[in-house]
Formats: sequence, C-alpha cells, structure tokens
Amino acid sequence: MTETFEKKGMTLITDSFVCRTLQFQERLEKLLYDIHTEFPEKVYSLELLFEKFSGFLKTDMDDGERFDALIKAAAELTSQEAPRWEMIAGWLLDFRFSEKLKEEEKSIGISDLYEKIVYLTEKGLYGSYIMENYSKEEIVEAESYICKERNRLFNYSGLDLLIKRYVISTHRHVPLESPQEMFLGIALHLAMNEKRKIRLMWVREFYDMLSKLEVTMATPTLANARKPFHQLSSCFIDTVPDSLKGIFRSIDNFAMVSKYGGGMGLYFGKVRASGSMIRGFEGAAGGAASVRRQSRQRLRNTSNFPNR
Repeated sequence: MTETFEKKGMTLITDSFVCRTLQFQERLEKLLYDIHTEFPEKVYSLELLFEKFSGFLKTDMDDGERFDALIKAAAELTSQEAPRWEMIAGWLLDFRFSEKLKEEEKSIGISDLYEKIVYLTEKGLYGSYIMENYSKEEIVEAESYICKERNRLFNYSGLDLLIKRYVISTHRHVPLESPQEMFLGIALHLAMNEKRKIRLMWVREFYDMLSKLEVTMATPTLANARKPFHQLSSCFIDTVPDSLKGIFRSIDNFAMVSKYGGGMGLYFGKVRASGSMIRGFEGAAGGAASVRRQSRQRLRNTSNFPNR
C-alpha cells in the first residue's frame, strides 16, 4: 500500500466517520485496502470515491447515514467507462449490511447459526422441518461450509435485491439472515431427504453451487426454501371448467399459488362462448373474456407476495 493511497484515500474516508470504534476502523481500512488491491486502476481510485462521497456529506449525518452515502457515491460513479464501480458499491453494501446484522444478532443474543435457526423457528420465520431433520451437530458442521467472501461476487444491484427480497427478516422488517446463510438454508432444505450418511455432502455441494453463483434458483425457491410455507415452484397451469363452481375453484387455486410467489397460466378454452345459453336461457353467458377479467380483478389483492 503506498503512502499516497493511505493519506488521500483510506484516511480521508475513515476520518469521515465521527463515532467509529477502533474495531470498526480496522475493518473499514481492510475493506478499503482490499478494494484498492482488487481495483488498482486510477479510474477506481479511493480519492475519486472520497470526492464523490464528500458531496453527499452533511454535518448532522450519523455514521450509518454517512456509510449509506459512501455506498451511493460508489454506485453513482458507475459508468460505461468505469463499470466496476458497481462491484465496489456491492462490497461496501456487504460491509454495511454485515455490520448491521452483527448488531441485530448481538441485541437478540444470537452467536451462531444453530441459535439463529432455533430463534427464527420459534418466531415462525423458519420451517420447523429443518430442526426436525437435522441434528445440532449437523447444523454446526454445515455452518463451517459458509464462505463470507463470496458475497463479493455480487454487484451492488444484485446484493441490494437479495437483501431486500430474499433474506429472512423479522416481523419488524429487520434482516436477520446473511446471503450466505440464505444459500446454506436452501441447501439444507434441498438435501433434507437424502440419505443421512451422504446428506451433508449434498448440502455442501448445493451450497457451493449457489454461493459461487454457478446456478440460480427460481424466485419461490430462493424466497421460500427453509421457510414454513415452502412453495418452491414458479409456474403452474390449470384448465378452467365450464361451470361456476369450476371457475371459482380455479381462481381459488390461483390465489393460493400466487400468495407464495408462483405464477399460473389459466386455459379458458373450455368456458362457453359469449352469448351462449345457460340452463336454456339464450345470450346469458359472458364468455371467456368476461371470466378472465373477473379473475384478474379478484386476484389483484392476493398477488401480494412479499418478496416480489
């Protein structure tokens, strides 16, 4: 690390935080050094970041707001000529999120993944089937597979989306799960029914593929695996029958699927044409288009999947 970098980059940024502890400053300095090492080009210099960041600073900002401004500065520096600022913004967001998550865990008294799963299960936020199928020893071993550095594979947009939509949050909308814990929770769910002797091998295999971004899952799988309402599929199809009972059965099915993030394709070809007879009365049928409009209207208020 050069003296110029220390004075003009790291020092200017770290000195902008008024209530920093020694531990926070050391972690922030390491992050900034890692950024400098990974993105050594002048277009990604920390001096540029500080210049942009200083334009957002206000004297009444607390340190949390200041760090949010630092992330915003990196994101706004992203351009066609300097696209990797979005990765730097992602690294900064990961740091900020991790600091907030540590504070929340400390306030609750959570020190490891097993305690977190117990807590979330008691609060109805984690599926009880995980605790029923895995022993404490297995969960402790699975936690050792976590590689926090893989959060740096995300750019800002991807990580921000993951935090807002997919990690588990408390009933107060406070995130209580890291992206890597999310991937591991999904892996625990997917490997649950494998043979006990090789189950953790599959947990690790699934976790590695997910956390290295080698594969991705459907939205309902990311959002619902490991949770009480574990609807994992995206797409469903149904044929709407030509009867009042059948029509509303299909709408009810669609509502339940939509509630947990699934999408349904409805085939209305069986519904009699507009103007057809109903019980001998001519011109009484509204037709498929009318049924479709009613379906959309009734489903509008049920398509409130919280992670969309």
